[in-house]
Amino acid sequence: MVTLPLFPLSIVVFPGEELKLHIFEPRYRQLVHDCIKDNLTFGIPPYFEEKSLKYGTELRLMEISKTYPDGKLDIQAKGIGYFVIDDFFRIMHGKLYPGGNIQRMMWTGNADVVYSTRIVSLIADLYSTMKIKNIQIPIAKDYRTYHLAHKIGLNLEQELQLLTIPDEVDRQIFIKDHLEHLLPIVKDAENLRKRAELNGHFQNIIPPDV
Repeated sequence: MVTLPLFPLSIVVFPGEELKLHIFEPRYRQLVHDCIKDNLTFGIPPYFEEKSLKYGTELRLMEISKTYPDGKLDIQAKGIGYFVIDDFFRIMHGKLYPGGNIQRMMWTGNADVVYSTRIVSLIADLYSTMKIKNIQIPIAKDYRTYHLAHKIGLNLEQELQLLTIPDEVDRQIFIKDHLEHLLPIVKDAENLRKRAELNGHFQNIIPPDV
């Protein structure tokens, strides 16, 4: 069991993901300075809809990008692991910020190329349907699921569920199933939009050969 400084936020961060944060509260400015001084990692447990803090991602502070005259900070951190919280402390002893006793969990990164190829194809179809052009579609052999998690329409609960899946192949299956469910819904919505736009216009409809 490990005691870790905690920074609850209404986001899900994945192991391997890089994160930029603006730190303005005094308690979390203290957390950042303690991480530097004592070479500590810290955790971000997702907190939303007042649900209890059970899981989180361990991060390592990579750099302080900017320090403002009033003490606020811009930082860059990187997710390095996933954990389960055994005991949550609203305030760690002698500190301003929260903390907790955590257990580090396995989070593997070996992907299946067949699933990778299928997922890339689904994303390309989804982005084409939605006319999304400013997000680069990943190359199948290069990406991992944490590269995609915030770009495929998962809600916070689904992202948290993805975080708690320890094996990369199982995470690929989760994403593949999500996209296969989402894509027909998006296509139906797009077809509805097109039909609505045709209202009042002359339509060139080819009759069936009966």
